[in-house]
Amino acid sequence: MRISFAFCGLMFLGFCLLIWEAEAGISSSDDQERDRIIELPGEPANVVDFSQYSGYVTVDQNAGRALFYWLTESPTRPSLRPLVLWLNGGPGCSSVAYGAAEELGPFHINPDGKSLFLNPYAWNKLANILFLDSPAGVGFSYSNSSSDLKHPGDNQTAADAYAFLVNWLGRFPQYKYREFYIAGESYAGHYVPQLAQLIYQRNKGLPNPIINFKGFMVGNAVTDDYHDYVGTFEYWWTHGLISDGTYRVLRLACDFGSAMHPSVECIKALDLANLEQGNIDPYSIYSPPCNASATLKNKPRGHYPWMSRAYDPCTERHSKVYFNLPEVQKALHANVTGIPYPWATCSDVVGNNWQDSPKSMLPIYQELIAAGFRIWVFSGDTDSVVPVTATRYSLDALKLPTLTNWYPWYDNGKVGGWSQVYRGLTFVTITGAGHEVPLHRPRQAFILFKSFLQNMPLRHS
Repeated sequence: MRISFAFCGLMFLGFCLLIWEAEAGISSSDDQERDRIIELPGEPANVVDFSQYSGYVTVDQNAGRALFYWLTESPTRPSLRPLVLWLNGGPGCSSVAYGAAEELGPFHINPDGKSLFLNPYAWNKLANILFLDSPAGVGFSYSNSSSDLKHPGDNQTAADAYAFLVNWLGRFPQYKYREFYIAGESYAGHYVPQLAQLIYQRNKGLPNPIINFKGFMVGNAVTDDYHDYVGTFEYWWTHGLISDGTYRVLRLACDFGSAMHPSVECIKALDLANLEQGNIDPYSIYSPPCNASATLKNKPRGHYPWMSRAYDPCTERHSKVYFNLPEVQKALHANVTGIPYPWATCSDVVGNNWQDSPKSMLPIYQELIAAGFRIWVFSGDTDSVVPVTATRYSLDALKLPTLTNWYPWYDNGKVGGWSQVYRGLTFVTITGAGHEVPLHRPRQAFILFKSFLQNMPLRHS
């Protein structure tokens, strides 16, 4: 008798996974070994002291939809450390390209695009980190159904990520019941709380759920359309990036999230703001841009018209070289179906066809805060795309009681940023960091992540 997950129901999902594996003749240990990364091309010799796995997990058999993952285990006591899923946003951008290869992963790519160097502040020193390219069509993830790429959206992304986790845990049963967290940045400000909510709802009534979800952390996160618009334009004006007149026009012409698409007048005002900002890197306003493409000129306009979806600090170019190397794809067990397009950091097909995108994540925050999950929100304060002002307005709208008032936190005697602890949520800023906090301030991001895992406030002195 064939057993489907739908037939099993939620109460017996873990049991049915075991039956399904047995019926299919599948050994999770064999599958793990097939996914083991023996050696990455260009990796430093004789210094890699942790296990890595990568490959595909099917999330929809009928559509032929599979998501690509890369697990980097902790070099010390991995069996005792939590599992953390990292998601990048876009929508349409690869967690392998950004999170793994230039932010918090154990390896970063040298400018030659062919060799790697170790990241001294890799997050897998504190936890087992699972990077996921999501949704299908992003990075190495794929679908055999073209309609999947033409109609992506928040709901399907959350459902697929949940299916991925359940099926991945069948392959890696040692992580069942392990402390589990989700983290991400940018448009993952949607992905992370939506997946967290789905896990929470599916876990209800289960005496011992295999996904032992404890909380989430998001950075420079798209959270609430109204407050994101208001806070972004205010940030541009208060940081001297646009004129008084343009700021007034933006506030009048852009309706701050009440409409599905910005008006013609709003688009004109955004174009004028772009001209006034000049050739800066909007994702890190005090960093020199890689080249003229750092501005928003000629970039596609999505749901958030000032966002180009991709961050281009030159390091992105190294990824485009490295992950298109056939020997790299072979080592990662990637592109096994011969995807008919080059690997890219972001997918314009996915990003430009995005369908459902709720205007606010705040109701989900309220639900998960009430359920008692650990929630931390962080913000690099030199990002003008999803800036600290936008996040502060969003959090203020939650009307949470303050437990610890705004204070500076320190790293080796220097201010690393500021923090405020609310009932049910901790907010942290990282001074001098742009949109990708672990890229711009790797040490401070490492300290932040450690504090989050320990659920300890950052140092007051």
